[in-house]
Amino acid sequence: MRTRGKQHDVPAPERPWSEIVPGLWMGGHEFRGRSGRLESVVVRAEFDLVQSLLRLPGYGPDPGVEHHVWPIPDGPLDGTQLAGVMRLARAVNETLDAGRRVLVRCHHGYNRSGLVIAHALVQRGSSPDEAIRLIRDRRSAWALHNELFVEYLRAGLSTVRLLEELAE
Repeated sequence: MRTRGKQHDVPAPERPWSEIVPGLWMGGHEFRGRSGRLESVVVRAEFDLVQSLLRLPGYGPDPGVEHHVWPIPDGPLDGTQLAGVMRLARAVNETLDAGRRVLVRCHHGYNRSGLVIAHALVQRGSSPDEAIRLIRDRRSAWALHNELFVEYLRAGLSTVRLLEELAE
């Protein structure tokens, strides 16, 4: 099972964020700039809602921007963490339905943000594989390289949550 952990072979993204579907953006806290060096991604007021799955002080968003913070590991999730991912995906869809812009972000904008966005896309009618393919096409081939998260999506987050809670 592959998870992000300390993988040094995973390259930083080339963009701070990428639009997955109109109004829905996926990003991280750092990217590789034109100079080739890592640069910090600070969100100001570009989005109406920012969801952070990893919170770093000083990375925004500006005061007044709706900000949901739900730190989760880039690895196995318990029932409470899965419930939070499902709530975030619902909030993504409610915000999109209201015609507002959303950024979902984690460290690089590959796995944790991909899990939330893929689940939101599944809620909107995509199959898990369609959602994964779209995210990889729009963000990076490295998006959702955490095979456990791909398994979660294919099984369905509600099912995985139920199984996790039974195991606890």
